[in-house]
Amino acid sequence: MTHPWHDVTPGENLPREFTVVVEIPSGSKVKYELDKQTGMLRLDRLLYSAVHYPANYGFIPQTYAEDDDPLDVLVVTQEPVAPLTLVRARTIGLMTMVDSGKRDHKILAVAMDDPEYNTFHEASDLPVHRLAMLRRFFQDYKTLEGKAVEVDDFQPAETSLPVIEAALSDYSERRQRGLLGR
Repeated sequence: MTHPWHDVTPGENLPREFTVVVEIPSGSKVKYELDKQTGMLRLDRLLYSAVHYPANYGFIPQTYAEDDDPLDVLVVTQEPVAPLTLVRARTIGLMTMVDSGKRDHKILAVAMDDPEYNTFHEASDLPVHRLAMLRRFFQDYKTLEGKAVEVDDFQPAETSLPVIEAALSDYSERRQRGLLGR
């Protein structure tokens, strides 16, 4: 069985373009998370707040982020994308939040095969209200769980490149040292 974190190629034009493994479709209140051991999706929880994911949510394979998970990506598309779908994406920005004391980067990307969004190259190309909704979701979605998070503003695409490169490098180093299981 193919493991979506370990066996899927992260892309050829890294770090600007990459493959995203979708975990959660846009519009969902269900928080799925990659089970790192099996490669399957597991139900983490249903969101406590009256909110839903404002974009498809997933990760770049073969990355290891500062929060000890694969690097998170929000992929803007016209339609929700099914879990475990591979999406060719391009970064348009970066949003960083602090969750449980750890920095938790969110790459903002567009699907390269979606004609409505594939011409966007910067977060600022999106409508201001769309960016506000994306940021607000992360400010609110854990409130009723009694958890507080800090959410920064979206940064330009260029800001995301070293974050992606570091996550790719950290994964490679950990895999070579046998620290990722499997």
